[in-house]
Amino acid sequence: MGFLLLIDELTPHLHIGTDKPEGLRSKLSKTAMLALAVTIHNLPEGMAVGVVFAGADSGASNISLASALAVAVGIAIQNVPEGAILSMPMRAAGNSRWRSFAIGSLSGAVEPVGALAVLLLASMIMPVLPYMLAFAAGAMFYVVVEELIPEASSGKHSNLSTIGFAIGFVLMMVLDVVMG
Repeated sequence: MGFLLLIDELTPHLHIGTDKPEGLRSKLSKTAMLALAVTIHNLPEGMAVGVVFAGADSGASNISLASALAVAVGIAIQNVPEGAILSMPMRAAGNSRWRSFAIGSLSGAVEPVGALAVLLLASMIMPVLPYMLAFAAGAMFYVVVEELIPEASSGKHSNLSTIGFAIGFVLMMVLDVVMG
């Protein structure tokens, strides 16, 4: 938790309804701060994929290859709207379509790096793999509670975010049953 609080304190970012950034002072634009936040958020996602694949590969755990694949597919599916959430404001800010698309796509490039790093180090870090997965899950919960829930609940049509959450939850449960 301390590590996540440190990242929150150091990384320049905005909260909904305010124009005053939190974190270290910077001259980053709003879209650059968004790109940085999404990129930082994607690293633990990649680590989570690496952890479940390392667990499946070890044979020492109850993680099947199908469950590891379900996690990877679930994370890959949610990366599509995540990239769009990043690309659309960049385009609206005057960037070209290609640049907006490329930066939105590149923000997810840290995921395979995180997964590969965990896989390469898996033999050395096997005893701590469950803790790494718990850390990745905690990072996701932190982001959801700190950033996404307040933002999704604001505005006139907050029921759309609730419906989107329910659809995503059902999709992950279907993936778990079908592949797990």
